[in-house]
Amino acid sequence: MYKVRTLDAAEIPGLVDWLVRLPLMQRYGLEAPAARRMLAQALDRQEALITVDTEAAAACGFAWIMPTGAFGRSAYLRLIAVRPDVSGRGLGAALLTEAERLAASEGRDLFLLVSDFNTGAQAFYLRHGYQQIGAIPAYVLPDVTELIFWKPCQQRDRA
Repeated sequence: MYKVRTLDAAEIPGLVDWLVRLPLMQRYGLEAPAARRMLAQALDRQEALITVDTEAAAACGFAWIMPTGAFGRSAYLRLIAVRPDVSGRGLGAALLTEAERLAASEGRDLFLLVSDFNTGAQAFYLRHGYQQIGAIPAYVLPDVTELIFWKPCQQRDRA
């Protein structure tokens, strides 16, 4: 069982400890001081940082959603990550569902970027109804193409 909730600023250091050890983050050169600073600034800007707890541990994964981070109009999923020791248990899907709910509550679509080499993430988003709509070569790293994924998020009834 798990619970998705808002990330508390005090949890950032513990989250960053496992985040920067992920192979994807190492490939992009993300170091702990920069990661802590980015997440703290996101909270200061009131961007959505959500986390997921399991029965055994808190903050086992998180998602960072920028409400108008895509083209100044649509929500942008800046980052989603799950601790490797708990991956494959539906935590990423729970975070993505909440990110989509947040986007839908604002009547917005959700965009994200996926590295061309990250085939697992590509399959994950395709399974959840996303479409690859473009690609940006050498956008962040010279040898990586960032794939643009998009999903329209319908505003849900509040019955």
